[in-house]
Amino acid sequence: MTDLLYSEEEEALRAAVRDLLTDHCAPADVIVRTESDAPHDVRLWKTLADGMGLAGLLVPEELGGQGATHREAAVVLEELGRAVAPVPYLTSAVVATEALLECGAGDLLAELASGTTIGVLAVGLHTAPGAGFPVVRLEGGALHGELTAIADATVADVLLVPADDGGLYAVPASATTITAQVSLDLTRPVAHVALEGVRGAHRLGDAEPAVRRALHAAAGLLASEQLGVADWALTETVRYLKERKQFNRPVGGFQALKHRLAQLWLEVVSLRAAARAAADALATGEDTDITVVVAQAYAAPVAVRVTEEALQLHGGIGMTWEHPVHLYLKRAKADSIAYGTAGTHREALAGLTGLQAP
Repeated sequence: MTDLLYSEEEEALRAAVRDLLTDHCAPADVIVRTESDAPHDVRLWKTLADGMGLAGLLVPEELGGQGATHREAAVVLEELGRAVAPVPYLTSAVVATEALLECGAGDLLAELASGTTIGVLAVGLHTAPGAGFPVVRLEGGALHGELTAIADATVADVLLVPADDGGLYAVPASATTITAQVSLDLTRPVAHVALEGVRGAHRLGDAEPAVRRALHAAAGLLASEQLGVADWALTETVRYLKERKQFNRPVGGFQALKHRLAQLWLEVVSLRAAARAAADALATGEDTDITVVVAQAYAAPVAVRVTEEALQLHGGIGMTWEHPVHLYLKRAKADSIAYGTAGTHREALAGLTGLQAP
């Protein structure tokens, strides 16, 4: 039977990442960054990628990575979700890395693993694993086209661009025109990418299997990030309700609020099981299709509901820009459409189990 409990190594990894984020990713600092023109925390990313080697968790050791599994990557994403850290970990260390692993692009993988290069798959953040995705035109050896809603493109060094010849191309970000788009989640901004006759792009491999593999892993591990978001929101709400008093007694002692918190706790516990199952399935390669869609069908509604309740139960202070709860609500809402909505994954689950509507 699969053991979904955290191992000692995973707990040690969690403690190290949490300590780092506690020291270098305070909520007040994240809020300030979202108000600037550079929301990404590049220094924090360098520490995670270079100092701790986390950018290469999924990269084999012979290619300069850590040779770890999706379970370890899931632990990192939980902690990044708890801090709504504005770093391109999911997009570079998971999505782009998985695409490159499928293509066998060893040199570029080594660069991503070292943290010297940030890679981004140029497919819209909203794209589900089984859905079609836009491609650019390859004409006369040059790439032409426009792509929208590309997460973390503004901080990327290299873009992995699918073309209409069926190939996936590595394109220097400096060779494209990247324009920031309005994003609900300012800690993971999206951008519009325009390619106007870009030449010299390196063909990595076939786009279809690479994109499918990357989005599949992204959807599965996104559930761990959503778990971190929901867990922080619940923990902070419980703490606040123990301190906030009305009629000379803690607000958390009111029975109606106890019931609401108990229901949220049950949902977060169930989300943890679903997220851990998805990470373990990706690590072992067993029952990945069903496990991933189950995790995503459940994770998005729970993360949104818990963060909505957190904002409401924090009362007046929860409505202010100075309190970080709005960052978590926005991340939860943005994640709810990332790599496919819950409804899309429920439809996929119906198809996998033969339970489609007549």
